[in-house]
This record gives sequence, structure tokens and C-alpha cells, in this order.
Amino acid sequence: MLLLDTTLVGKPARALPIVDQDTPVLILAVGNLLMGDEGAGIHFLRRLESETPVPGARLLDGGVAGITLLEDIQRARAVIMVDATRDGGAAGTVKLLRPRTIGALPQGLSSHDFGLKDLFAAAALLGSMPEVHLFTISVETVHPMCLQLSPPVAAAIPRVLDSVRMLAAQLVVRD
Repeated sequence: MLLLDTTLVGKPARALPIVDQDTPVLILAVGNLLMGDEGAGIHFLRRLESETPVPGARLLDGGVAGITLLEDIQRARAVIMVDATRDGGAAGTVKLLRPRTIGALPQGLSSHDFGLKDLFAAAALLGSMPEVHLFTISVETVHPMCLQLSPPVAAAIPRVLDSVRMLAAQLVVRD
């Protein structure tokens, strides 16, 4: 799977191993915890961390780190990412996307959006792009300096937890 909108000429400069044998699946949550519903991915990850570990999966709080997550992305065979999006859907709507190109990534809410598009483009350029599964949680309003999720977004978290656990189990077994 290639996440580029154009064909590039030349070879990658240096690629890290695509698969980390100990954790073939990376569960990556991104968002800003200090922006209300924009932190839905981080709230999801905190809940997942408090539960029984997902065998074969590594959990990572990506916050708003963007391109600094490149090595983590490169070392995974598959990435399950959870993020909030303002896509026009009703707050709390959950979607699973499997973007095939950088342009297919949904519009994010904060500065991490640009960084994530760069992150996936860099991984593809280096020849170590994992399989990507992106769970989005629709949000309607972002509240700066707010640690709480709105009721519809909070209600979506358990649905995303169940879906991510099932998908991670399928991806780990597929090896």
C-alpha cells in the first residue's frame, strides 16, 4: 500500500525495518487533551491503557507530535490510529477509514493534522509505510482549556474501544 498522491523517482534514503516483531500492531492516539473533544483520541487511549493489554499491540500517545512519530510508524506492520475530526457528522459519529493516499486523510482539528499528513508521506517516501486503519470520532465544537469530552463524544469511546480491540486481534492473528 502506498500513501502518495504522485509517483516519485529514486530510492528511499534509509528505511527502518517495517515490522517490530514484538509489537506488529501500533495503536496510536492523537489529539490535544486541553481542547475538549479534540482530545478524544487521548481519552480513548487512557481508557484502553486501564484495561487488559491488547496482545501483540503497542499503545502510543501521539498527542500533537506529528512528524516525531515517524520511527514508531515505520516499525509497525499495521497502525490503528484514533483521532477526532470535524467532518460535518453528528458529534460522536465513529468511522473507520483505510486511507490509500495522503489526500484521503480527513481534515483534522489542530496543528497535528499537517504533521500527520507529513508523517505518513515521510514513511511512504522511506519505503516503510505500514497498513493504516484510522478511526475518527466526529466532533462539533472544540473548547480550549477544557479537559472534558461532550456527552456524545464520551459515549463514542466505548464503541471505539471494542472496535479497536477486535481489529487489533484480527491484525495480530493475520501474521
